[in-house]
Amino acid sequence: MLPFARVTIIGIGLIGSSIARAVRARMPTVRLTGYDADPQVRATADALHLFDDVADSSGAAVIDADLVILCVPVGAMGAAAVDFAADLPAEAVVSDVGSCKAEVVRALSEALPGAIIVPAHPVAGTERSGPEAGFATLFNKRWCILTPPEGADPLAVERVAEFWRRLGADVETMAPDHHDRVLAITSHLPHLIAYTIVGTASDMEEVTQSEVIKYSAGGFRDFTRIAASDPTMWRDVFLANREAVLEMLQRFSEDLSALQRAIRWGKGDELFELFTKTRAIRRGIIEQGQDDPAPDFGRTHD
Repeated sequence: MLPFARVTIIGIGLIGSSIARAVRARMPTVRLTGYDADPQVRATADALHLFDDVADSSGAAVIDADLVILCVPVGAMGAAAVDFAADLPAEAVVSDVGSCKAEVVRALSEALPGAIIVPAHPVAGTERSGPEAGFATLFNKRWCILTPPEGADPLAVERVAEFWRRLGADVETMAPDHHDRVLAITSHLPHLIAYTIVGTASDMEEVTQSEVIKYSAGGFRDFTRIAASDPTMWRDVFLANREAVLEMLQRFSEDLSALQRAIRWGKGDELFELFTKTRAIRRGIIEQGQDDPAPDFGRTHD
């Protein structure tokens, strides 16, 4: 039996359109409704045939849904929920895909008092955005972390978990605050570092006469890929998860200072020990199937 028969997706970007494609591929009898605040995005989604129906308002989109998934920036969650609150069926489950959860739990609980809320975070994505960027296999063998608020209905949590399992994801459950600390170091801080390094390189362009971009090596290319992510989404993530991000940034700053001292004083053994440890972590990520073990990180070359 399907966990949900009528699914509504609010926000048709990379994640929202990927969910729609994955549902089409794996649960073809589910009725899909989509809505986006941007009329051009709605028109594109309609042309791509991502949904059975693309609604003109969020209220119309949710009116007969049994699962509503908010795929909007974290900072817009509360306002988006308020827009459809009056039309939300009492038995519908409301979820989301935001990458920080304590703020989402607070915003949705405030906007939808009495609603069944089961926040989720599929730990998957690319630097691309928009309805054309999605693909049905985005969630295959990736983690989806559920962060139900205290007292959440266990049956609703299991239904959302089964929904994500059917899309190919492995499912884990965490408390919202714990999730935010984990993701601050595994996702949010790396993005912050990438934005910073690419910004520094941009500032140096005049000094180096464009050689930074011209001779960018694999490491810098990887940083620019991360830094190409949706600026609205990441602005909201850093503001919503500021305490955990600042804590991890302080830890990182201390470690960076220690590395700086090791280089300054020629402590080769200390550097070798650090690099050996971090290489082992990389191997662990590959062994768990979370990245490509191919040479040059799976890049193809002409």
